[in-house]
Amino acid sequence: MNASNPSSPPAWPAWPEYALVDDLLPALDQYAQAGRVALATLVDVAGPSPRPLYSEMAIAADGRVAGYVSGGCVEAAVAQEAMAALAEGRPRLLDYGVGSPVLDIQLTCGGRIGIFVRELRQPAQYVADLSAARRERRTVTVLTDRATGDWTIVDGMAGREDDRYADVRLPPLRLVTVGSDPVTLAVARLAPAMGVEVVLLRPHGPTEPPPGVTLAAYDPRALGVALDALRVDERTAIYALSHDVEMDHAVASHALRSPAFAVGVLGSRNKIGARVDRLRDDGVDDAALDRLHLPAGLPIGAQTPHGIALSILAQVCQRDRARHL
Repeated sequence: MNASNPSSPPAWPAWPEYALVDDLLPALDQYAQAGRVALATLVDVAGPSPRPLYSEMAIAADGRVAGYVSGGCVEAAVAQEAMAALAEGRPRLLDYGVGSPVLDIQLTCGGRIGIFVRELRQPAQYVADLSAARRERRTVTVLTDRATGDWTIVDGMAGREDDRYADVRLPPLRLVTVGSDPVTLAVARLAPAMGVEVVLLRPHGPTEPPPGVTLAAYDPRALGVALDALRVDERTAIYALSHDVEMDHAVASHALRSPAFAVGVLGSRNKIGARVDRLRDDGVDDAALDRLHLPAGLPIGAQTPHGIALSILAQVCQRDRARHL
């Protein structure tokens, strides 16, 4: 896309690599260092939509894009509108789909969407504030003025107002894994692609974490010490992948007494009854046991480390999604 002439047609990517970017903060930071940046936010949905409310797309002044707001139907047009918004210095609300005046752009899903496009002012501060909230696992709300596009970030969950959009940002899903087998490594490698952070506990393990993986934290200390040091919130799942009966029991018992929304243990189906009875003997009640997955992972017939890791991550995402339906 030609940044010097916003009205020129965009050189749109041949493949939608931009749609594989869920975390826009690195892209926003990079784009802002090179110049001005626009942000497009899905603010209204009527009928079916392939993307949830407040999905976003970042557009750099030089035409680079990251993120997406529909199933690919409108992204090129949104990028073009974003360039115009940068040139004119004012935000705009785009209207696409059934009943929209934009007849040449319709949605295959049959719905209607509104997309708010504006220049992201003070992008470095925006990225810093949201990055800090993420690190500290705080829930915050981005409030955006509908007339000016100016933003402010407040702690907690704020509601939508007549003059401001309210985008609630929850801490990322976090999966605590305990173990050292190939499934543990596979989970650590697959999870970031699904927007899930991983904390790896390997009792009495090597000082350094495994190479080639991105972890939120690694703890090789004794199990009791590591579990006591965990900060567990309602966006955290805990899975025991050690294949050690005593260790797995200790992890499950601890996790089921915490706010963790999902708890899983690898192992044979034949041992489920004995494991559950032992947890009940520890004082774990039925309400807590409802969060327990034995064996860990969705039943997809997986037998390889990556297949089992996929089943576990799918289960974590499914359990999280079920809480919001």
